[in-house]
Amino acid sequence: MGSTSSMLTQYDIEEVQDHCNHAFSQQEIVSLYHRFCQLDRNGGGFVSADEFMSVPEFAVNPLSQRLLRMLDGLNFKEFVAFLSAFSPRTSLQEKIEFIFRVYDTDCNGKVAFDDILSILRDLTGSFMTEQQRQIIGNSELKMEVEVPID
Repeated sequence: MGSTSSMLTQYDIEEVQDHCNHAFSQQEIVSLYHRFCQLDRNGGGFVSADEFMSVPEFAVNPLSQRLLRMLDGLNFKEFVAFLSAFSPRTSLQEKIEFIFRVYDTDCNGKVAFDDILSILRDLTGSFMTEQQRQIIGNSELKMEVEVPID
């Protein structure tokens, strides 16, 4: 599985399935492998931030920069594990932990007031002033959330 030019073996597929807690079927893993190979333009076995940004739907996502923090330099197994958060077979707890990591902008294990303001900046852009964000933050979101991540 080192180079994207090689094909997946049955062992590779089963290993990836185990790594992502069986969030994807074997056929889905093969399809994801083909997509991974398309993204990995230089064939190095890793997908860079620039390669992820070549996906138009990803590039226009207001949270793409936050997701890139989690994505840059993933090998295929890590790529599938990342995508498993979007699988209907993934547990609610795993989905919560994933979105928590997206919102924990300073990676301190807490989603605090400043994290929420940072997310609001990304989501609202120029449609909301900093003062409006502060008002929302002060009235609705003045809290810290901690999710234990195993």
